[in-house]
Amino acid sequence: MTDCELKRFPQHKFGQAFTTIKCECSSYLPWLENRFIKAGGEVKQRKVNSLEELSSSYDIIVNCSGLGSKNLVGDTQVYPVRGQVLKVEAPWLQHFIRDGDGKAYIYPGIHSVTVGGTRQEGDWRLQVDEEDTRSIMERCSRLEPSLSKAKVLSEWVGLRPNRKNPRVERVLVHLQGCRVPVVHNYGHGSCGVTLAWGTALDAVGLVRQCLNEMLLEAKL
Repeated sequence: MTDCELKRFPQHKFGQAFTTIKCECSSYLPWLENRFIKAGGEVKQRKVNSLEELSSSYDIIVNCSGLGSKNLVGDTQVYPVRGQVLKVEAPWLQHFIRDGDGKAYIYPGIHSVTVGGTRQEGDWRLQVDEEDTRSIMERCSRLEPSLSKAKVLSEWVGLRPNRKNPRVERVLVHLQGCRVPVVHNYGHGSCGVTLAWGTALDAVGLVRQCLNEMLLEAKL
């Protein structure tokens, strides 16, 4: 950023300005689901307590259960990172602003502006914390003073499925006396949307390997 641009942020000595894509997940995820269904996929909603429940119905299991993998497959390396954001009405804001440490950000969207946030490791709380709300508005208003007059539309809490490294691998698991291939694809933390297509392609490649090996075994 130029010296003139940085005058808006007197507490900062360096900044970058660029154009990029912002994904509206409230629209993007339903679009992905419809794409999956049109391709022949079927969506079933149920609670799965163990992989054994699936072994008799499927030849290959792809595990994308995020934080659920802690109990589903006993992964002690996955843990929550709590995030809280606000949706505010501020149509005059047209550009995103993010502080360097990622603890304060302002993302204009189609219907509202998202301001955040928090990164609370090991915190499973899904309830809105009023102290977090106050802190978020305080930090973001320092970046963009006009936010102090914005109307808060909603508050939201989510848990990021964090892991030191995302788990994208295949393993053979013994379930009900049979060896069942399981492809894991989870632990993306706050980078789920960013990494999703890449790790999905990797996971599909692992599924294809399993199918090829199963075909060879059938021929033998």
